[in-house]
Amino acid sequence: MKLECLKDKLNEIIYKAEKMTGKNPTLPVLSSILIEAKNNSLLVKATNLDLGIEMEIPAKVYKTGKCAVPASVFSSFISSFQDEKNISLELENNVLVVSIGKATAKINTVPYDDFPIIPKLSKESATPLDPQSFVKGLRSVWYSASPSSIKPEISSVYIYRDGNDSIVFVATDSFRLAEKRIKIKKIKDFESVLIPFKNVPEIIRVLESNTKDVFISSENGQIAFFLESAYLVSRIIDGTFPDYQQIIPKESKTEVIVLKQDILNTLKTAHVFSDSFNQINLNISSGKKRFEIKTKNSAVGESENNLDAVFRGEDLVINFNYKYIFDCFQSIDSDSVSLSFNGLSKPLVIQGVSDKTFLYLVMPMNK
Repeated sequence: MKLECLKDKLNEIIYKAEKMTGKNPTLPVLSSILIEAKNNSLLVKATNLDLGIEMEIPAKVYKTGKCAVPASVFSSFISSFQDEKNISLELENNVLVVSIGKATAKINTVPYDDFPIIPKLSKESATPLDPQSFVKGLRSVWYSASPSSIKPEISSVYIYRDGNDSIVFVATDSFRLAEKRIKIKKIKDFESVLIPFKNVPEIIRVLESNTKDVFISSENGQIAFFLESAYLVSRIIDGTFPDYQQIIPKESKTEVIVLKQDILNTLKTAHVFSDSFNQINLNISSGKKRFEIKTKNSAVGESENNLDAVFRGEDLVINFNYKYIFDCFQSIDSDSVSLSFNGLSKPLVIQGVSDKTFLYLVMPMNK
């Protein structure tokens, strides 16, 4: 194998590939990436058995061939060069010789015979989607999924089609729930899927830099993303997502509307004095026009903050986990947010005032 290509192009795909390698004592080749030179292009593959990726860049190929190299070593070396334009790779006696400018490295390759086959799904029935919209949907909800794999169906992001013009992204850890609706033009058949929580960041990383439509297909326990010069496939969860619609309150007893930035600043201050449970106290009085956020920590002190707000309904004193409320504001584009309460043991519903495509539920804490 012998080839030459643009260093920046190679660096970009090696960075993405390295993130998808894995550590497996019984299959050590998973910590490597597979490099193949053919047909005036360089093909790079990586997998951790949960995720797999194939990426291709143009290359001047002098001799075809392939090899597997440790991802961390290869990535660290080529990423340390900023100004050089070209890079050459040559395989000599199971050693990959990497030349960049005046520098040369010799990297020992590993046997690639055990490198797993990355599942190939059919593109024929794939659905074209805007990658930026898909990424926005994932980003809006994935932090609400459970990081534990004990219940795989909630350690995932649930994606389903609603009607002919919307795709809905949902995630929950049973203490909170986030839902984001994305308008999509001309949706083809789109089967609902559960994407594992741990795979979402890497899917975002691959899709976010693309501007052209990505084609999405799911079958046989896998979901695949066909991009212009890349193919990404992820395992999907075989399970049933909770029927979350039944827990969304249809009305509220108390509503507070505040500026998003005001409540963000107040929560940041309040967190300094919160206890080990991240507990904050919300005191709402419609009659006195008071929306007060309190925190207390016997070892540190306490704080009280009053916010300007618009009120409707009953007075209420209720406790929440600070983090669970704070997290959702990254998904709200509106300048003002609505906090709707339905009593002490019912979930708080948070939405943007001018954008109802995102909905967030969070359960209160016991005193």
